Amino acid sequence: MLASLTRFTPMNLIRNRWAQVFTQSLLGVLIVGGTAWAGDPFRPSNPHNIGDQTEAAFEAIFRDGNYRGAEEILAVALQVEPNEPLVYAMQASFAYDANDMEGMRKYAQQTLESAQRLAASDPLRGNLYIAVGHFLEGSYLLKKGSYLQAVGKTGTVFEHLDKASAINPNDPELNLLRGYLDLFLSRYTPFSQSEQVISRFEQYAAPDYLRYRALATTYRDLEKYDLAMANIDRALAITPDNPELQYLKGQFLRNEGRRSMDLGKLQQAQQYYALALEKQDQLSRALVVQLNHENNAVVDEIQKLAQNPSLKGF
Repeated sequence: MLASLTRFTPMNLIRNRWAQVFTQSLLGVLIVGGTAWAGDPFRPSNPHNIGDQTEAAFEAIFRDGNYRGAEEILAVALQVEPNEPLVYAMQASFAYDANDMEGMRKYAQQTLESAQRLAASDPLRGNLYIAVGHFLEGSYLLKKGSYLQAVGKTGTVFEHLDKASAINPNDPELNLLRGYLDLFLSRYTPFSQSEQVISRFEQYAAPDYLRYRALATTYRDLEKYDLAMANIDRALAITPDNPELQYLKGQFLRNEGRRSMDLGKLQQAQQYYALALEKQDQLSRALVVQLNHENNAVVDEIQKLAQNPSLKGF
């Protein structure tokens, strides 16, 4: 699949985006209510043993939008749930956000090692996180400039995703993580292929919040703005106080306001940015920088358009 991606994108885009794909995938999972055994946030029936501290960290991030609190919980999870590969994958994602590439490399390796151990008792999740571990190692290699080595990981990633899929192709956790990867790649393939990926993601990925959020950003990048807005609204209906979603809603409104030079849309966008900024101490460091940048920009755009309503563009 990455081979098809390279036909549609320059190598510098692949370098910049590779590491982000699984970062977004792993940090793109909402924990919603439900009765799941031993902390399984994905499966209301036939749950797998994942771990209560892992679940708590996810809740801190994706129910409350509290990345900083989640880091503290993950530190505990490393001690009490040392065999859970998702804990190490999450830590790798936080290391990436902090630009700690050696930390990312360490946690990617631990993701891989714990997943290999898990495969004996839970082959679906074991193979899924073996794939994740190799993908994270590929992220590290790309960041270090070892592009051919990183691309060489692709076959191994999809080999283990296929092994997991052979066990249960409709598994929600598998479809969420693989779906995020497929959605990302679909943005650089013909739209007929994108439709197939989107259809499967809509049908099988869970939980709902993450499905709607992923669809929103995918439709945004495909320039299907009405569908993007509809899906971000669905996500916000589930978790209305999540500052990360408030930021995305503000971004969508700002883009709409800039396209139509609509002062009202820009003002609405700034209101959503302001809501997210109230909780910026909870958010990831990279997102805080982007949020403040976009908020400052929309404030400037509002002032310019209010002063000159006939303005044709910024």
